Amino acid sequence: MAGFNPSSGGSGGGKAANAAFKSQLNKVYTWYTGGFVAFVITLAILEQMGLSRASIGFIFLIATVALYAGIGIMSRTTDAAEYYVAGRRVPAIYNGMATGADWMSAASFIGMAGTLYLSGFGGLAFIMGWTGGYCLVALFLAPYLRKFGQFTIPDFLGERYGGNLARFIGIFAAILCSFTYVVAQIYGVGLITARLSGLAFEIGVFVGLGGILVCSFLGGMRAVTWTQVAQYIILIIAYMIPVVWLSVKQTSVPVPQAIYGFQLEKVTEREKALKADPKELEVIAAFKQRAEAADAKLKDVPASMAADRSAAEQKLADLKAKGDAPVADIQAAEKALAGLPATEADAKKAYAAAKTANEARAKPLAGMPAHAQVFAGDPNGDEKAQKAFNDSRRNFLALVFCLMVGTAALPHILMRYYTTPSVKEARESVTWSLFFIFLLYFTAPALAVLVKFEVFNSVVGLPFDQLPAWVANWSKVDPSLMAVTDINKDGILQLGEMKIGGDIIVLATPEIGGLPYVVSGMVAAGGLAAALSTADGLLLTIANALSHDLYYKMIDPNAPTSRRVMISKILLLVVALAAAYVAAQKPADILFLVSAAFSFAAAGFFPALVLGIFWKRASSAGAVLGMVLGLGTTMYYMVMNQPWLRGVFGVTEPVSLWFGILPISAGVFGVPVGFAVIILVSLFTPAPSQKVQELIEHVRYPSVRGDTVKTLAT
Repeated sequence: MAGFNPSSGGSGGGKAANAAFKSQLNKVYTWYTGGFVAFVITLAILEQMGLSRASIGFIFLIATVALYAGIGIMSRTTDAAEYYVAGRRVPAIYNGMATGADWMSAASFIGMAGTLYLSGFGGLAFIMGWTGGYCLVALFLAPYLRKFGQFTIPDFLGERYGGNLARFIGIFAAILCSFTYVVAQIYGVGLITARLSGLAFEIGVFVGLGGILVCSFLGGMRAVTWTQVAQYIILIIAYMIPVVWLSVKQTSVPVPQAIYGFQLEKVTEREKALKADPKELEVIAAFKQRAEAADAKLKDVPASMAADRSAAEQKLADLKAKGDAPVADIQAAEKALAGLPATEADAKKAYAAAKTANEARAKPLAGMPAHAQVFAGDPNGDEKAQKAFNDSRRNFLALVFCLMVGTAALPHILMRYYTTPSVKEARESVTWSLFFIFLLYFTAPALAVLVKFEVFNSVVGLPFDQLPAWVANWSKVDPSLMAVTDINKDGILQLGEMKIGGDIIVLATPEIGGLPYVVSGMVAAGGLAAALSTADGLLLTIANALSHDLYYKMIDPNAPTSRRVMISKILLLVVALAAAYVAAQKPADILFLVSAAFSFAAAGFFPALVLGIFWKRASSAGAVLGMVLGLGTTMYYMVMNQPWLRGVFGVTEPVSLWFGILPISAGVFGVPVGFAVIILVSLFTPAPSQKVQELIEHVRYPSVRGDTVKTLAT
C-alpha cells in the first residue's frame, strides 16, 4: 500500500477529481491483491521447505493485522466529515466492497456454512433473509438517507421527528443492536486468534481487539472504509480456495455451486445408510441411557451427589492403591473429584444440562436433520408430526422476516451509504454490495454439503487411533466445538460419537480437505478479516452515536470538531474493552448473538425509518412510542425465552412461546407492534411541522438536482 494517500481526491471536487481518485484506488488495490497472492505462495513454498505451522499462523496474524494498522495510520484524521463519513467520496464499487466486508461478519464467514452443515435446509433462512434485506435497503432506505446527508441514523430520527427524545431512543437502539453484534464479532476474533497463535481463547480476544482498534481509532470511517476494502479481498480469496479445492477433489469440477445438487444426493444416500447402521443405533442407545441416568439423579439430588462423590473417591483410592497407575490417570481422577458440584443448586443445574445434552445426541445423525429435509415433522402425519411441521415452517419464515427487516435497519450498514459522493452512487453501491455478498452466500451451501460428504465418507468409520490430525487440533482449541468419544467402546468412530460445532466448519475445511497448512492459515486470516471489518463498523457506530448524537447534538452543540472526534475515539476504546470482556465470557453462540441484533434493529428502527420517509403524518409521539414498545416487546420475548438471558436477568421460568416462535425471531412481534403504534398514535396527535414536511419532500425525491447540497439540519 505504499504511496496510498486516502485523503487525496478532495471532498468530491468535481467529476475529474473523483475519476482520478477512483483510478488511483484501482491501481492500489490491484497491486495489493497481487501482493497478497504472492505472499501466500511464498508462505506455501516456505512450508514445503520446513516452516512450522505455528510460524505460519503467527506470520498470517502479524502480517494482516500490521497491514490493517498501516492503512489505519495512513488514514488518520481529525476532520469531522472524514472521521464520520469518509469525506463522502467513496466510489460506488469500493463502497459496495467495504459494505460487503462490513456485512461479512464472523457469522457469515465462520457461522453460515456451519449452520447449513448442522441444520441443512433450515440454514437457508439466513441466506434468504440477509440477501433479501439488501433489496429493502435499496428500495426503502439507502438513497433517501443519503439525500438527507447527515452522519448517523439517530441524526435522521432527531431531525425527522423533532426534539431529542426520538434521537435518544435511536441512540439506545443503535447501541443495543450494535453492542450485541460486536460481542459476536470479538468472540470470532478470539476463536481465530487462538487458532492462529495457540494462545488461550480469552487472551486471543484481547490480542484481536488490538487489531480492531488500530483500524478505527485514528481515522474513523475513512480508515475503516479503506481497511474494509482490503479485508474483503482477503476474506473472499480465503473463502473460495478451499471450497473449490474440495469440489475438484470430490468431483473434478472446479465450480462448487454447479455440483451442489449432485453431492447433496450422495449425502442423502449416506444419511440413509447411517440411520440404519447397527453401530450408530448402539451409540444412540448409549446416549439415551446417559440421559435417563441424569434424569434419575434429578429425582433425588442429595443422594445423587453423595453417590457421585463416593464413586469418585473410590476410583481415586483404587488408582493410588495400585502403585503403578499412570500419573495422568491419578491427576484426572483428582480433577474429576474436585470438579463435582458443591451445592444442590449446582448439582441440579449440572444434571439437567447433562440430561439435555445427552437427549440431543440420542438421535440419528448425531441430532442433525437430514440435509435435504425441508421442515421437521410431516404435514400428513399424526398430530404431533403436523405440529412439528407447522412450527418448523413458521419459524423458518419468521427468521427470514427478522433477518430481512433487520438487515435493512442495521445502523452500521446504513451509515455506509452516507459515504458515497451522490444519491446515484448510493443506489449503485447497494447493487455492488449485493454482488460482493452473493459471491460468498452462493458458495456457503455448497461448502456445507462438500464438508458433510467428506466427514461422512472419510472420517466416520475410522479407528480412533487413525483419525485425521484436525480432529485433535480443534479439540485442543475448544472441546465444546470438537470432541470425539468412543461411547460404545468398539474403537471405531461413529457419527453419533462426534460432536462438532458449526463455528469450526469453515476454519477446518482446508485440513478436512487435506490442503497444506498455509491454506488453513489463509482461511483463518480471512475469518479474522471478516470479524475485524464488522467489529470496526459496529464500534464506530456506537462511538459516533455517543459522541456525535448524544454529546454534540444533545449536550454541547458548540463543541469544536477536534473535541467531538477525540471523545469519539475515547468512547470507541471504552466500548471495545467492554465488548471484549463480555465476549471472553462466551455468553452464547455466534449465530444467536447476531440474530438477536437483527431483531433489535428491525423492531427499533425499521418502522420509524420507513414511515418517517414515506408517511408525512408520522408524528414524534408516535415514533417514540412505536420504537419503545416495538423494541420492548422484542426484548421481553427474547429475555423470557432464551435460557442464557433468563439467567442474566434472574428469570426462573420462561413464558409460553407465542405461536411456537423461537426467541431468535423475537423481532417478528416487535416490528408489527412498532408499525401499529406509530400509525395509531400519529393519527391522534398533531401533524409534524411545515419544516419537517419540507425535509420529507427533500428526502423523498433523491434523484432531483442537489444530491450534494448542504444538509437542511445545519
